Amino acid sequence: MAVNLSAPAAASLHPVAGVRIGVAEAGIRKANRKDLTVFLLEPGAAVAGVFTKNRFSAAPVQVGREHRHAATSARW
Repeated sequence: MAVNLSAPAAASLHPVAGVRIGVAEAGIRKANRKDLTVFLLEPGAAVAGVFTKNRFSAAPVQVGREHRHAATSARW
């Protein structure tokens, strides 16, 4: 994890209505490591996004911004 933080205990996390989260080993970066996160948003779920203000942001940030500005909902 980023900045050498350990993962929080599952029991300490609070559920978010309308959102389900799953993880999987996709082999994107390293083998035998959970490196893919999938979010399932139920109809009517409220979401928010925070993006960097850096002019030289990474491609995934740029794509996310474009999708956010083009979409009327989080269900692209």
